[in-house]
Amino acid sequence: MVRTEDGGRQPGTWRRNGVGGCELCLRVGSALVLVPLAVGSAYLGGPPFLAVWALAAAIILWEWTVIVGEPGRTPVLAAGAAAFASAAVLFGLGWPRAALAVLALGAVAVAGLAGSGRRAWILAGGVYAGVMLAAPAVLRSDAELGLLAVMLLFGVVWTTDVMAYFVGRALAGPKLWPAVSPKKTWSGAVGGAAAATVVGSGLSALAGLDHLAALALVCALLSLAAQTGDLLESALKRRFGAKNASELIPGHGGLMDRLDGFVAAALVATLLGLARGGFDAPARGLLIW
Repeated sequence: MVRTEDGGRQPGTWRRNGVGGCELCLRVGSALVLVPLAVGSAYLGGPPFLAVWALAAAIILWEWTVIVGEPGRTPVLAAGAAAFASAAVLFGLGWPRAALAVLALGAVAVAGLAGSGRRAWILAGGVYAGVMLAAPAVLRSDAELGLLAVMLLFGVVWTTDVMAYFVGRALAGPKLWPAVSPKKTWSGAVGGAAAATVVGSGLSALAGLDHLAALALVCALLSLAAQTGDLLESALKRRFGAKNASELIPGHGGLMDRLDGFVAAALVATLLGLARGGFDAPARGLLIW
C-alpha cells in the first residue's frame, strides 16, 4: 500500500482490506444474494414484491430506532410492522391513496409510542421507512411500465454506488463532505453520476424509449438523489455516533446502509412520476417524455 507523506493514500492505490481484500469479497457475496431477490421480486410484482419492501421497511425502522437510541422499541416496531403490512395489502388491492394514509398514520403512531425525548426522530424514521415501501410500490403498480421503471431505478442507483466506490478510490482527490462522510470524494460523486447517466440512458435505449436526452437528465437527477440520500444517512449516523445502521449484511453493515441511496432516488422518481402521470400511470410519467 502506497501512502503520501501525510499518511494519505496515493491516487490509483487500493487498501488491502478494502477493494483488494476481504471487504470487497463480503460486498460481492452479499450482492449475489440481495440483487436476485430485488430483481426477482420486481419481476414477479404483486404480493412477492410488496412483501419484500414491507419487510425492508420494518427492518429499516428497527435500525433507525437502534441508531437514535430509542429505549422502548417493541411497541414502536409492532405499530410500524402493522402499518407496513396493512399498507402492503392496500397497495396490492389497488388502493394506493389508502395505503399512503395508513403509512402516514403509522408514522404518527410510532412517534406517539416513542420515548418523549426521541419522538421527533422516531416520526422521521417512520416516514423514512414508509417511503421505503411506498415509493417502489407506487412505481411498480403501473401495469404498463412499472417493471421497467423499477429496473431503471435499480440500474441507476447500483451503478452510482459501485462506480462512486471504485472511481473515488482510484482517483481520490478532495473530499465531498468530510465532516459527515470522510471517505467520499468529489471524484467518486462525479464518476458515479456520470456512469449512472450512461447506464440509465443505455437501458432506456434498449427498452425502446424515446427522448433519451430528457431521460439522461432524469437518470442524472436520480443519481444525485441517491448520493444525497447516502450523505443524509451518514449525517444521521454521525449525529448519534453510529458507524453502521446494524451488522445485518456482511461487508455492508445494515440494510439502511445499502438502501439509503435507493430510498431517496425512489422518492424523487415517484414524485416525478406522480406529478406527470398521477396514480394511474406513475411509471409512464417518469419514463415517457
